[in-house]
Amino acid sequence: MNLINKKVTHKVFGEGNIIEQDDSIITIDFDKDLKKFVYPDAFKSFITLNDEKIAEVFEEVFLKRMKEEEARQERLEEERRQRALEQERRALLRNHKIHESSQIVFWLDEEEQQNVFTDWQVFTGTVQSGKSKGQPNRAVRLRPNSAGLLTVRESDQEETERRIIGIYMVGEMFSGQLSEDGIVPAHEEFRIELSEKEADQMLFWNYYLNKNYPDRTAWNSGKYRYFDNVWTAQILKDIIALKTDEEEIKHAQSFLEYFCKLNVLDINDIPEASGALKQ
Repeated sequence: MNLINKKVTHKVFGEGNIIEQDDSIITIDFDKDLKKFVYPDAFKSFITLNDEKIAEVFEEVFLKRMKEEEARQERLEEERRQRALEQERRALLRNHKIHESSQIVFWLDEEEQQNVFTDWQVFTGTVQSGKSKGQPNRAVRLRPNSAGLLTVRESDQEETERRIIGIYMVGEMFSGQLSEDGIVPAHEEFRIELSEKEADQMLFWNYYLNKNYPDRTAWNSGKYRYFDNVWTAQILKDIIALKTDEEEIKHAQSFLEYFCKLNVLDINDIPEASGALKQ
């Protein structure tokens, strides 16, 4: 808003005339005494426009500018937060401090099965006991190198019939340790949904193995488990072999390459699956 030659009143210097203005500074002539002020901040407290109609219009412009500045500050804060997460991710990869089981496998309930391939996010559930009871679980091992494995088992099925219905990489900036809502979001690109026919061929216990009890196939409670990095690579490799559509094969291959890169795995040295059902 052009305020050149507009009359103002200053709480200390009295009446003056605006003679210069740019995006951040105004210059006011108080009877040959020139003063510079930060624009538009000076109008918040000690300078007022003498013309009431102009003052009303300026108030609207001023409020709009202040809202834009608040929005800008929020964006800057979000950018700072994202940079901090990116630095954490880069440090993790640079130092190769990756847990051998930094992947997560979810047991989806009926509602989640209906929504997961639309929302592409999963809730880790709530803490069941202790001082944090009722609060969202934090899957603290999860980082940008982690994948979320989606599994289901119907109530009338044996645990050995648990199927893998999809898989996704977590969001590029996600950190389980910093997450407060228990939501694990998917990467924008690396997501795979399996058809019913494909899922029937992808049994979870072909990959998962309790090393202390190799013949045991038990999952009686709990929303999620951590999962071995190599097992996840095996699953992606088998999904590639399962697919018949060229575009889907290409996408699954890109997924595997990305996963191996982030988890420092040799894509040419992935062993065959040897889960409980293969013992």
